[in-house]
Amino acid sequence: MSRLAGKVAIVTGASSGIGRETAKLFAREGAKVVVGARRQAELDSLVKEINAHGGQAVAVAGDVQSESYAEALVRTAIDKFGGLDIAFNNAGTIGPKGATTEIAEQDWNNALAINLTSAFLGAKHQIPAMLKHGAGSIIFTSTFVGYTAAFPGVAAYAASKAGLIGLTQALAAEYGPQGVRVNAILPAAIDTPMYREFNDTEDKQKFLVNLHALKRVGRTEEVAKSVLYLASDDSAFVTGTAHLIDGGFSVTRT
Repeated sequence: MSRLAGKVAIVTGASSGIGRETAKLFAREGAKVVVGARRQAELDSLVKEINAHGGQAVAVAGDVQSESYAEALVRTAIDKFGGLDIAFNNAGTIGPKGATTEIAEQDWNNALAINLTSAFLGAKHQIPAMLKHGAGSIIFTSTFVGYTAAFPGVAAYAASKAGLIGLTQALAAEYGPQGVRVNAILPAAIDTPMYREFNDTEDKQKFLVNLHALKRVGRTEEVAKSVLYLASDDSAFVTGTAHLIDGGFSVTRT
């Protein structure tokens, strides 16, 4: 039996990378999916691909920094599919890169708005929809950066993504008694457009690969399977976790 049969899910940051792969996997596992991102054309192609393979999906393009967009995603899930069971709040940005003392305040604020405030806004509207039928699973995409390791030049990214872990724990404690589970995934290097943008030379890629115990970067489908676990009833007794998907990065010192 499909692991998400009868479920309705929202996936943000769905136009590429981890979000896109997860939306497709959710649909294959029986979920009806509302996909969100800024790029309408990429969302439309994703919906077409999901529907062509027998799934059900609808796209809502917009900016996760906007509370009205968070409301629109939930409203679409309810209007089109009858409710909401799962939310994968995955949209994010690396933000400003370089010396912390040179970061402009507005760039810092933008990174926090996209990576952290958007997750709060999403959960703010997702949780009431889940409470209507007494259960739900929310997953945030955080990172190992600022949790088990650090790199120079990405302070806004590290701080905003680390904030998601605090939000995860607070929401898990607050809404666990009402049946809503909240977890965060912490990927290490995953082969996505964002990874390739940040590691744009062979030397950078070789250095980063060697930091992982598995001596390779992860694949988007591998992350999607971990998200599926947290979304499904397989993880019914799992909440408030910072779930590392890091290929052994956190334990490697060679």
